[in-house]
Amino acid sequence: MEFKKLKEALSKEPGFRLKQAKKLLFVDLIKDWSEASVFSLPLREKLNKEVSLKIKGDIFLAKDKKTVKVILTLEDGLKVETVLMRHKDRNTVCVSSQVGCPLGCSFCATGKMGFKRNLKYYEIINQVVFFSRFLKDNKDFNPRISNIVFMGMGEPFLNYDNVMKAIDILNDEDAFNIGARKISISTVGLVEGINKLAKEKRQVNLAISLHNTTDEARGELMPINEKYPIKDIFKAVDNYIERTNRKVMFEYIMIDGVNDSIEKAQELARLMDNKLYVVNLISYNPTGIFNPSLKNTIKEFRNILEKKGISVTERISFGDEIEAACGQLLAKE
Repeated sequence: MEFKKLKEALSKEPGFRLKQAKKLLFVDLIKDWSEASVFSLPLREKLNKEVSLKIKGDIFLAKDKKTVKVILTLEDGLKVETVLMRHKDRNTVCVSSQVGCPLGCSFCATGKMGFKRNLKYYEIINQVVFFSRFLKDNKDFNPRISNIVFMGMGEPFLNYDNVMKAIDILNDEDAFNIGARKISISTVGLVEGINKLAKEKRQVNLAISLHNTTDEARGELMPINEKYPIKDIFKAVDNYIERTNRKVMFEYIMIDGVNDSIEKAQELARLMDNKLYVVNLISYNPTGIFNPSLKNTIKEFRNILEKKGISVTERISFGDEIEAACGQLLAKE
């Protein structure tokens, strides 16, 4: 479902047709243009021929139905993953921005796939469209997608322009109408991307995948640290905060025996010297490479940070039974 093709197909129609089409796609969530009763039959037939609305996806549903993972097959046959996480008060979609990933983080299954290509902006949007349709068809779910996180396959800042185009559609009041502050971009710390986002008017959230506290230790987990050491990342983050006055989240995956010691907690506390820094502790979703930290270890780690006055959130691991850490299923194919 490429929106450029839709605009071309409607180019000879009155201007209001495009707005009608956006409502049909993003609000009514039609799956076929034959459902578009506001359009003439010839126009519906033309659109079905030129702008297919089909999205091919294989669904994996957790037993508690709180997590839904989908493998989407793209037009060129490549596949990409996306995950829906259901909470009491919101539905969050974790979207991918690339097919595979070139960064090779040792804890991430996606990195083992290598890099195939960037996703087009409409391929990012289609992940959200798929789940919107899914929620509409499953009445036991809260029907609205409220939050988007760019934390799936790939590094969003390596596909900056397509990610921003997708965000504009997600934020568009005539499309999904998801508030910018409900959209988060997670990066391994690409300084150029952080600096670029700092100049944007979009009020999206920034998250940094930190996962360790020294360059040597972080480099063992994330080879990209050689190019973007911790001090450079924090310099860029501080510039972002100075420009935007927005909080920045530092994601810290808790890996047993790797980065979860008392010493690591103390080192992390020393790094978190800004009131607008927030630490998000994440229980590692095992991929057969490492093991998650014990619950008591995470609790002690969190207590050390909070006693230092640091703002801490904790993300519960979702969907381990359906391997919902992005890249796990595809990595096995």
